[in-house]
Amino acid sequence: MLNRPRTRRILTLALPVIGGMVSQNILNLVDTAMVSRLPHSDAALAAVGYGGFVLFVAQALILGFATGVQATASRRKGQGRLTETAYFLNAALIIIVCVAPLLSLLVRHVTPALYPWINDDSDVVALGVPYLQIRALGIIFVSMNFSFRGYWNAIDLTRLYMTTLVAMHALNIFLNYVLIFGHFGAPALGVQGAAIASVAALGFGTLLYLVFGLRYAREFGFLRALPPRADVLRLVRLSLPSGIQQLFFAGGFLAMFWIIGRIGTAEVAGANVLINMTLIAFLPGMGLGLAAATLVGQALGRGDAEDAARWGWDVVRLAVVAMGLLGLPMVLMPATLVSAIYKLEPETLALILWPLRLIGISMLWEAVSTVLQNALLGAGDARRVMLVAITNQWLLFLPLAYLAGPVLGGGLTVIWGLQVGYRAIQALVFSAFWTRRRWARIEL
Repeated sequence: MLNRPRTRRILTLALPVIGGMVSQNILNLVDTAMVSRLPHSDAALAAVGYGGFVLFVAQALILGFATGVQATASRRKGQGRLTETAYFLNAALIIIVCVAPLLSLLVRHVTPALYPWINDDSDVVALGVPYLQIRALGIIFVSMNFSFRGYWNAIDLTRLYMTTLVAMHALNIFLNYVLIFGHFGAPALGVQGAAIASVAALGFGTLLYLVFGLRYAREFGFLRALPPRADVLRLVRLSLPSGIQQLFFAGGFLAMFWIIGRIGTAEVAGANVLINMTLIAFLPGMGLGLAAATLVGQALGRGDAEDAARWGWDVVRLAVVAMGLLGLPMVLMPATLVSAIYKLEPETLALILWPLRLIGISMLWEAVSTVLQNALLGAGDARRVMLVAITNQWLLFLPLAYLAGPVLGGGLTVIWGLQVGYRAIQALVFSAFWTRRRWARIEL
């Protein structure tokens, strides 16, 4: 059983992160809910869904710096070297500023040729190409924001992350309302308005993070100096596997959308809704997982591997309870839950009810997988996490999903059943890794 001080410590770190992520997922829900009220709503939802995952693929490699920054900064904090913690953030931001604009240009250039290959529905292509080209302008902001998130988590200032996300997403919701539907004299831009609102809000979030960095992290080295060259290379080596994992993870979701697109546009629209609903239930796991990464990194910085191992299991216990409770409504009243948020075609609604029940059931092992994956990353074990995640998704799930879906005629329920199955296997593997403690010997 968890004792009160350890529970309080976990929640102090995790609750601000969860609060910030609540605002992020409220944004996603509001975004898709607004888009679902446009004409040709299935095509609009599919366009936004495809665009989001293509963008995730494009920026995945540099998003990996969030993991590297959090692991190295939390280890330095545990070692009592607070004045050096922001050096790794500085290095990550410089790399992002150099690389992100090139990625944006590449995405904007290839999108007109790439999008019809992903989905050949003419309505989806017409809406999706400009949406993705606009969203590509925000790659630099997303990447910097993720690195800041990793840093604030590492040094126990998660409230700054929450404050920034709440402000950023409040702005995004307002701009969506104005630009999608043309309120307050603005033109009604539809899906393109949603893209413009997202980029503007992300840029505002980056500005807030920079202001907070100058106010709260200047004494820890923010924008003062870089770590030694060896530490920069260590940051890159630690971040790269995480970035590669995210690249394949995002690419895997895009491949899943492509597979589902072989079945029908209504199924793609339904899948977009399912993913946004899933992210809500994932909130405690993701917030608690980031807390676990910080607690493990700080414990290893103190040289206490036993305490690090205990933190991992302590956080898992809390996550199982929290995510299990959030999964219950998905199992017991899926139609009511979806209809309260989305305005869907009856056929689309019927397609997603059983997949949503499966998602609710899977929350129990998703809690284990999410927390221990982040704990392993906090310990610096990014390479093994990457190999497991890529192997399970690309060599197991995606081939089976293609066979069961377009080849054998299965629908969303079959594909989501395979999805939750492969995630259960991943939870078992990460549990074995955590128990064997090879991660305790990694030096950062």
